[in-house]
Amino acid sequence: MVPLDKLREITQRFEYIEAQMSAGTGDIAQLGREYAELRPVVEEIRAYNEVLDGIGNARAMLDDPEMKDLAAEELDALEEQRPALEERLQLALLPRDKADARPAIIEIRPGTGGEEAALFAGDLLRMYQRYAEARGWKLEIIEFSETELGGVKEVVANIKGEGVFARLKFESGVHRVQRVPETESGGRIHTSAATVAVLPEAEDVDIQIDPNDLRIDTMRSSGAGGQHVNTTDSAVRITHIPTGIVVTSSEKSQHRNREIAMQVLKTRLFDMERQKMHDERSASRAAQVGSGDRSERIRTYNFPQGRMTDHRINLTLYKLDQVMQGDLDEVIDALITDAQAALLAEMEG
Repeated sequence: MVPLDKLREITQRFEYIEAQMSAGTGDIAQLGREYAELRPVVEEIRAYNEVLDGIGNARAMLDDPEMKDLAAEELDALEEQRPALEERLQLALLPRDKADARPAIIEIRPGTGGEEAALFAGDLLRMYQRYAEARGWKLEIIEFSETELGGVKEVVANIKGEGVFARLKFESGVHRVQRVPETESGGRIHTSAATVAVLPEAEDVDIQIDPNDLRIDTMRSSGAGGQHVNTTDSAVRITHIPTGIVVTSSEKSQHRNREIAMQVLKTRLFDMERQKMHDERSASRAAQVGSGDRSERIRTYNFPQGRMTDHRINLTLYKLDQVMQGDLDEVIDALITDAQAALLAEMEG
């Protein structure tokens, strides 16, 4: 049952924000964000209310002998629409992760498997680059180091666009690959892994850092494989002494490197705060879809069989080539649907 009082409150709040924005009063940026969040919810409320009004009108017409048949037909059609509209409205009313609309920092590192794991980490980077491109997002590499064979030792990237964190947050965890490595001469299938961490980008208001807690070092910057060495000590390494978090950035501009490294540091500290709050709210975090537990094996990419399996929702797709080309919407949509179903069950329970 949809709470009608709550629907009225949301609609009134939306109309108030609309009036404030039209008058140009209040914090326009904050109002704009709230307006954007409420608008899809209010659209669902209005569609639902329209059907409820129609049902009321049709029932009233049942007493009119001349309109009875037409009213009964109209009532059946509206009652048929009602369950789907209620379901859509319940989904729209689910509590939102406030970080969903934010850009994200994605970090990819090889796990078990040596050079093959590093090569797979590079494959994952290209997969996310293609996915970002397909969705019209902007992906910027912040930190990148590679192995002699072209694998990835570590990559940190910033992704900006609409709803980036909402869609990529389910990618956090251990990604396992099963295939014959390029480095394997005997044709045996190996199992390797890479870890992915997706963090919502921090805003200045989220994290305040005491400058006394930082140690900032400058050093000589090197490009891929150490082939392109700058003549100036432009790379910046920032150490956050209380947590031991170390962030580096190796662009050509030292000023820009400091900006980038501080943004990544704030994002990691913000993520630590979010994880801490989440842990306090739920002792079973590791068992939940989208928990962000980066020690959890979430997905297997089996190249000989051309399949990808997401273990959290038991979804297997036999289209590994397309997935590695960035075709991730099917699995991400399924993860979002599963997370929404869990939230609905929690609310109803």
